[in-house]
Amino acid sequence: MHEMECRVLSIQSHVVRGYVGNKSASFPLQVLGFEVDSINSVQFSNHTGYAHWKGQVLTADELHVLYEGIKLNNVNHYDYVLTGYTRDTSFLEMVVDIVQELKRANPNLVYVCDPVLGDHGSMYVPENLHPVYKNKVVPVADIITPNQFEAELLTGKNVSTEKDAVEVMDLLHNMGPDTVVMTSSDLPSRLGDRFLVALGSQRTVKPDGTRSTQRIRMEIPKVDAVFVGTGDLFAAMMLAWTHYHPNDLKSACEKTFSVMHHVIQRTISYAHDMAGPGRRPSPAQLELRMIQSKADIEDPAIVVEATVL
Repeated sequence: MHEMECRVLSIQSHVVRGYVGNKSASFPLQVLGFEVDSINSVQFSNHTGYAHWKGQVLTADELHVLYEGIKLNNVNHYDYVLTGYTRDTSFLEMVVDIVQELKRANPNLVYVCDPVLGDHGSMYVPENLHPVYKNKVVPVADIITPNQFEAELLTGKNVSTEKDAVEVMDLLHNMGPDTVVMTSSDLPSRLGDRFLVALGSQRTVKPDGTRSTQRIRMEIPKVDAVFVGTGDLFAAMMLAWTHYHPNDLKSACEKTFSVMHHVIQRTISYAHDMAGPGRRPSPAQLELRMIQSKADIEDPAIVVEATVL
């Protein structure tokens, strides 16, 4: 008996050069055995952290047309939907319509959403996306990967202690998603200021109908560089590792954060080699070393351990 293939609809940015959005998510998912159907929400020459960039943006109507084509051929059957950075409310609302339709066709479909709103207290998408995420997107999502700022924005509650963080994750569960990973926070790490704290929470319903919540805490080594595409890789790896470790958030997060660590370390050492002593690497030199990390993506050595709260 052959195993049923697992199919992901990934609606994200595309860049010709480098790794962000679909370019950051597709290869790792494919390496881990997933069929990935990509809709490119933009097509740019490269990410916007470079000095120059050019390209095209897909409209909500054009997204709908692509989906209609898939539907007309009766191949609109998905196990997962994955989305990340979006700037346009109508596009986001179209994504919600598509997710809802796919969920009617497959009630077990899992929607993995990185609710990209901003970081460190400031928004880097238009303000009017906030209510769309809060009222429409998060309620249909199953797995979300906000940072602390995004989690606070979506719940209206500030986080200054671990107890606050747990309450915020519970509020997010109540909005819809069964799995919430707060990818970074300002909470003090027990290992000192060279680490940052990430937290996760997963609600499961046992066969007898009783609910339980597993919560974990992770200490992540800080990195002194700005990377683009890491959030997209993170969400893709959460999709993959929760698939292979259902109801075991600890293992899924350990593997996800470990993949991140290996890819980032390989990228940093390459960038510094290329830049030379004492020089800041360029955006081009800091592109994720994705292909070179294939073995780590497939079978990550666990370098980050999770504590069950």
